[in-house]
Amino acid sequence: MTRKIHLALHPYGVGGPGQHGLWKDPGVATNATNASIDINYYIAQAQAAEHALFDALFIVDSQFINATYPAHYLNRLEPLTLLSAVATHTKHIGLVGTASSTYNSPFNLARRFASLDHISGGRAGWNVVTSFDTGTSRNYGLEEHLDYATRYGRALEAVRVIRGLWDSYEDDAFPADLETGVFLDPSKLHALNHVGEHFRVDGPLNLSRSPQGQPVIFQAGVSEEGRNLAAQVAEGIYAPGGSLEDARAYYADIKRRTAEAGRDPDHIKIFIHGGPVVAGTDAAAQRRAKDILAEDDDFDRNVGLLGRAFGAHDFSQYDPDAPFPDVAHLAEKGGRTGAARIIGRATEQGLTLRQVVESFNDHKVSPFVGAPGTVADTIEQWFAAGTFDGINLAFRNNDDLAAFVDGVIPLLQQRGLYRTEYEADTLRGNLGLPIPANSNTVRADTIPTTSDTAPADSDTLSDTLVDAR
Repeated sequence: MTRKIHLALHPYGVGGPGQHGLWKDPGVATNATNASIDINYYIAQAQAAEHALFDALFIVDSQFINATYPAHYLNRLEPLTLLSAVATHTKHIGLVGTASSTYNSPFNLARRFASLDHISGGRAGWNVVTSFDTGTSRNYGLEEHLDYATRYGRALEAVRVIRGLWDSYEDDAFPADLETGVFLDPSKLHALNHVGEHFRVDGPLNLSRSPQGQPVIFQAGVSEEGRNLAAQVAEGIYAPGGSLEDARAYYADIKRRTAEAGRDPDHIKIFIHGGPVVAGTDAAAQRRAKDILAEDDDFDRNVGLLGRAFGAHDFSQYDPDAPFPDVAHLAEKGGRTGAARIIGRATEQGLTLRQVVESFNDHKVSPFVGAPGTVADTIEQWFAAGTFDGINLAFRNNDDLAAFVDGVIPLLQQRGLYRTEYEADTLRGNLGLPIPANSNTVRADTIPTTSDTAPADSDTLSDTLVDAR
């Protein structure tokens, strides 16, 4: 078998959405209340994952909170700062950070991720998000959150601008010739001169390309807009998972859209979410999984969690035993796809607010629960069925991570499903992704140049970027 399973680690800190009791778990860290702001916690997580030959450490983010938000969200480190520190304590594992294309400028994002790419020696990845929380707008001087079409149009343009900035220098732009006294060949430095619907960016970026050419672009798209964005620009996808049938349908859909966009479907790696629970026997693992659900079964917290899909709407104002309220109008600027699913289920089944909130625990039941052999069998079954290229793993605590690494990974290796050593020093190399051709080098090779040739206009450059992928 030539295909290998890719694994990423998604640390929870003191507990993200649905992990309301995690901050109490003594296995999270020595001082559980500080795990989410303890850089040593993240370094240890990354080193453990690197020891197990994982592809990447994945850090999520958001920029709006209220008191109902999960413990980890209330007090956590900024992703790029965090990953830059982790980079100096690791050698192989990729470092993927979340940053919003809605509330960041392309130049700033391009510089920050390119810096992480250099600091890590070519291991950076950018998880492109359009911002889920509607309240974020008021932290950036805007009265309202942008609608779906605007957010995704802005995201596509931002990625294209950022990729153009990452190509500001050709690979041989710095001869640094002591004899001639020439440090930079100015003909190898290119301004972007982008003027688009959402951005105007001159460039160039004051940083060269890294050993992997450009950071890897990740995205998590479920809506039509999200899936189309993924097909056009993403190289890694964080997929919702769900049932085997749902995951297989999503996988096939993204691969199809990618091919229709003129790209190689093998150049987009789809990671499903997975929260394995591994124990000595299947029965022990099932008991452990039920205990975790019980630890997190906090009705009031789940009410707050439900509100995130509807723009941080306060559902505590309603009678929990009355029919689910009419809040469809709140979904457009929040998590539209998830909100629509919630509303549809509530309407079709005649659910009360309490029943909807209680059903929130359903999404936390992992298919990868059991003894090591059982979990390895299930992973192999899903992989062979065409549901994923990789799994984005989240573990309750370090003991659960160790149980998976020590029990499941050796079995996957024995079956030829998982690497026994890293293939490369870069994230691209380990994911099997090509180094992107520098768009300016491509243009120089294909377009005649004269002394008065003007810089490429933004549309032409964007087209070249997509074609070069």
